[in-house]
Amino acid sequence: MTRRGFEALGAELKKLKSDERPAVIRAIAEAREHGDLSENAEYHAAREKQSFIEGRIKEIEGLLGRAEVIDPAKLSGAIKFGATVTLVDEDTEEERTYQIVGEAEADIERGLLNIRSPLARALIGKDEGDSVEVRTPGGERSYEVIGIAYR
Repeated sequence: MTRRGFEALGAELKKLKSDERPAVIRAIAEAREHGDLSENAEYHAAREKQSFIEGRIKEIEGLLGRAEVIDPAKLSGAIKFGATVTLVDEDTEEERTYQIVGEAEADIERGLLNIRSPLARALIGKDEGDSVEVRTPGGERSYEVIGIAYR
């Protein structure tokens, strides 16, 4: 994963542990004070939220523990993990820029493309000027690589 992705997960983990976990513990304690727990919706909702928070904490700790942080600025050449790639859709002439990142940090709305996505897999190993055919859920797409940067 990239340094930015690693730090974002670290920040989320810190927030979960320092803010979310204590807040849900307080909510559970407060709900217990209302009496019969079997019919206490607040208690059950707080316990469900606690379960989600604890699961997410374990998930992030696992991701961070197994993470291999890669600095894209130290890379060059053909497209690989960490590359920021500018593509032009050969049908619509629409230009798009994506950075190829790890699964945990992918966010297509922000231009962060999951390394396991069909587009990223098709781009790996390509150079500027190459054409790429990608089978997507919406059908076949053709792109031309017009820029590769590592930053």
